[in-house]
Amino acid sequence: MDSIAPPPAPIPKSITATLRDGTNIRLRPIRPDDEDQIEQGIRDMSDRSRYLRFFSAFKAAPPSVVKRLADVDGVFHIGWGMVNLDLGDCPAFAAAHIIRDGEGDHCGEFSIAILDEYQSRGASRLLTASIFAHAFHEGITDLRMDMLSENSKARRLILALGATLASSEGPVSHYRLDVRTALAALKKMEKPEAIREIFKAFGI
Repeated sequence: MDSIAPPPAPIPKSITATLRDGTNIRLRPIRPDDEDQIEQGIRDMSDRSRYLRFFSAFKAAPPSVVKRLADVDGVFHIGWGMVNLDLGDCPAFAAAHIIRDGEGDHCGEFSIAILDEYQSRGASRLLTASIFAHAFHEGITDLRMDMLSENSKARRLILALGATLASSEGPVSHYRLDVRTALAALKKMEKPEAIREIFKAFGI
């Protein structure tokens, strides 16, 4: 953990990388004008993935949800997304968010969603590394995550990063995670190789 320090470099505007299967992608901070892409991305999710992410069976996200996810300022609400550079229209296929619990607070809530066809290709680790590095840069050091107990993929990811179970209420489990610990764990991971490009871009 001692090798992880707040990056002195500014937040990168974008990062190009490659998934494990060779797919060329770009990661970048989400912007308020990304509402249409966010809405389409939620619509493109499978019913199960949409339920696991939002705890809801809606087919299309209510406008209030889309607006909230696009209301990103990079400090109070941090968001990062991924697009596929190998397809002509560079469609977005993943997004992660960290929303600070309060003004100036060092704690925040983390969430992540990746379209089914891009899962198990290293995208989650790259996206998580990007948003965690950004959050740490802004002084967010502790995260909480609420997830359905049946969401085994998400659970495996956060446990590998050092998360601990705080409590459970019915089907929902509540986890806590130290950002510095998670960044150290990500930095030690050998795959995907592009994870090193993420840390290089953030100067850590």
